[in-house]
Amino acid sequence: MGIVAGIDSSAEGTTVIVCDTDSGAVLKQGYAPHPADGDEGGESTRRRTEADPQSWLLSLGEAAKGGVLEGVRAIGVSGQQHGLIALDAGGVLVRPAMLWNDKRAQLAAADLTESLGGPAGWAEAVGSVPQAAYPIAKLRWLAQHEPASAHRIAEVLQPHDWLVWQLLDRPARRVTDRGDASGTGYWSAATGGYREELIEMALGHRVRLPEVLSPAEPAGRTPEGLLISAGTGDNMAAALGLGLGPGDAAVSLGASGTVFAVHEQALTDPTGAITSFADATGRHLPVVRLRNAVRVLRGTAELLGTDLAGLSELALRSTPGAHGLVMLPYLEGERVPDLPHTAGTLAGLRRESMKREHLARAAFEGMLCGLADALDLLRGRGVQVRRVFLLGPSGELPAVQAMAPLLFGVPVVVPPPADYTALGAARQAAWALGVQEGTASPQEPPHWESAVLSGSRVTEPGDDLVLGNAVRQQYAAVREQTHPGALPPM
Repeated sequence: MGIVAGIDSSAEGTTVIVCDTDSGAVLKQGYAPHPADGDEGGESTRRRTEADPQSWLLSLGEAAKGGVLEGVRAIGVSGQQHGLIALDAGGVLVRPAMLWNDKRAQLAAADLTESLGGPAGWAEAVGSVPQAAYPIAKLRWLAQHEPASAHRIAEVLQPHDWLVWQLLDRPARRVTDRGDASGTGYWSAATGGYREELIEMALGHRVRLPEVLSPAEPAGRTPEGLLISAGTGDNMAAALGLGLGPGDAAVSLGASGTVFAVHEQALTDPTGAITSFADATGRHLPVVRLRNAVRVLRGTAELLGTDLAGLSELALRSTPGAHGLVMLPYLEGERVPDLPHTAGTLAGLRRESMKREHLARAAFEGMLCGLADALDLLRGRGVQVRRVFLLGPSGELPAVQAMAPLLFGVPVVVPPPADYTALGAARQAAWALGVQEGTASPQEPPHWESAVLSGSRVTEPGDDLVLGNAVRQQYAAVREQTHPGALPPM
């Protein structure tokens, strides 16, 4: 069919990847950081919580220089989730965009949660509990702190919605997709509809909302005839780029941790521990977020005077169970279990266990057992987990690759480094193009897995699964003794 492009507009910059429509092979790519507001030397984009959306267009122009998009027939767009772009009745920006990492709305989120009777009420309404990142919490914050701006808001978009609108030359029709819509706090993945009364509760009045497209439905064509697909949020695009399907889960290792899986139905979790997002294929993407992941490893490495590679080497000198040393990795409190104000615990100290290698192993085992608890939470709600994808640079650490299959209890896939978010956007573009031309099914995206995941490392739990279960039982015993009833038994 030709070639398509995927655009990923992240918090830091824009990546453009051009792929063959049939195989998914990457043919060209480009990248450019978002320009700082004002002059050079402005505040780092990594720390910014607000942005002028025009900077995203400038970044896209730079990333696409040198003919990167030459010959492209369709484009898909991924954008950072949870951003709020507020427009007035004329489509003019009311204020700078509020980004996902803006934490000012924490109290507003708590206020909204109570307004609907607590987490259970929100889980039933939209599948998620308000967080500071979500657009609905930002709307409440604006109503409380910037009432003049709040009064002018007539329409709200998210970053990917706004970019698609710009690429289509700002048509009267505004669109989004179900994946990004599910991260707003006012669209339900279970019902597939908006809860506009929740916006009215947050902001004080209703606003215009973008039409939610089906996964393979195009947003439109540019004045030059280039097809633009529906686009989606960054997490959904990454899942599509990796080719995740039912039975697949992903564990993203950052300072904090994110565990998500593909599921056929939307989940309702009255505790709020599981967020019920939609994915970019018509399925669902239940997500569990943890506060502690690689920050546990970094803290332990600093304590032992080494780096992550050195910590991994030390940990592999120990044995499963770390000679009885157990670390509960709740350094920043935790979400699963729900212990926001607790601290970490180191248990099992004996003379023979007080060695650097055992502490190093306890840190890895503690981090991975915490993530395994999150996987079990999904399993307990009927989500099938037959293999786990490890994402993030720390997934390359030999200790993580050695221990994860034992503790997760399933094969672990470490995909080669790539911008899977941009790949997912390109895959969606190929899907929409194929449906338009009658060469693809609207039910399933093109099969790019062989090209995308060639070079992945797969590790099976093997006969050591018994050892893994013993480590998890040791960890669960300390957790139950320290925080009785925080989680159900294994």
